[in-house]
Amino acid sequence: MPDVLLPGITATRVPTARLTQNVLHPEGTDPAGPGEAVLLVHGNVSSALFWQQTLLAVHGTGRHRVLAVDLRGYGDTDPLPVDARRGVGDWADDLGALLDALGLDRVHLVGWSMGGGVVLQHLLDAPGRVASVTLVAPVSPHGFGGTTGPDGRRLADDGAGSGGGLANPEFVAALAAGDTSDASPSSPRSVLRAFYVAPGSLPLDPELEDVFVGAMLSTRTGEDHYPGDAVPSDTWPGTAPGTRGVLNTMAPTVFDVSGVADLADKPPVLWIRGDADAIVSDTSVFDLAYLGQLGAVPGWPGAEVCPPQPTVTQTRAVLDRYAASGGAYREVVLPGVGHSPHVERPQEFVVALLEHLDAPAEEPAGLT
Repeated sequence: MPDVLLPGITATRVPTARLTQNVLHPEGTDPAGPGEAVLLVHGNVSSALFWQQTLLAVHGTGRHRVLAVDLRGYGDTDPLPVDARRGVGDWADDLGALLDALGLDRVHLVGWSMGGGVVLQHLLDAPGRVASVTLVAPVSPHGFGGTTGPDGRRLADDGAGSGGGLANPEFVAALAAGDTSDASPSSPRSVLRAFYVAPGSLPLDPELEDVFVGAMLSTRTGEDHYPGDAVPSDTWPGTAPGTRGVLNTMAPTVFDVSGVADLADKPPVLWIRGDADAIVSDTSVFDLAYLGQLGAVPGWPGAEVCPPQPTVTQTRAVLDRYAASGGAYREVVLPGVGHSPHVERPQEFVVALLEHLDAPAEEPAGLT
């Protein structure tokens, strides 16, 4: 791993009661010990390596102990199978085991994309341990695919349109093969450039791009990992979630963290996203219903039967309920930014994060 670590970053493998987890942290910082820490949780097909600029910037202020963890099946954390019958429960429980092993009392949780769902699940499970929450381009509280409307109504009982069958087989094969080229639009490097960041939002530094591609290639593939298994469905698009692996953890049959709005104790929430996000949006090009509407996937049964998932609208609806029942959140939208605000606008991202950590939202809701 040294070739993908930026100067000033080191990695520590931490044995826990569930598995050994890899934690990135600034050199000279002991990740263990009482008190509070900021824990950064990455998204799907990535690893803690995507957080290195954030780690260095937050550490440089001297105000917070900051760590980033590799989830199981990614990076250098043990590649134990992912039991999708529990939603994202395996990862949320892993976070709890990590906090126990490190002796941390409370934590500021920062979750990107799928990691946002993991963070909210941990908040549901252990609200007293969470000092604040930051959601970075998060998955909808109702999962990915197969739902509609602000309330996340399921389109089919079996969750059709979500789960392991959503993955592009060519992309999965490229991950498994360790493809570092940009020869195919399905290579990890091409997907990074086209979807992880907004095209034209910035030229990625070549060395950083290599780090990010390395992070993507650390993803374990297969039915126990990415993308997971799938089962046929009589409902369009003909695939429903299985019980194993990554994409099935976010199927609406097993994943729903909207209950955070009903918690008695509500830590402040920062929601930061880009307005050019192609992955998490109300018009996601990874949503088969939206692609069907565009004519890119044949057989779409129409908007009355299978409307696209309004991911951002669903997140806002849950956070509005959160605020209406005593919580507080702040929404920061970065113009021209895609799915990776911390990569595309690292300085603006860190400013917003530090403001949240030091002076969290007090009003019910806000928009920057």
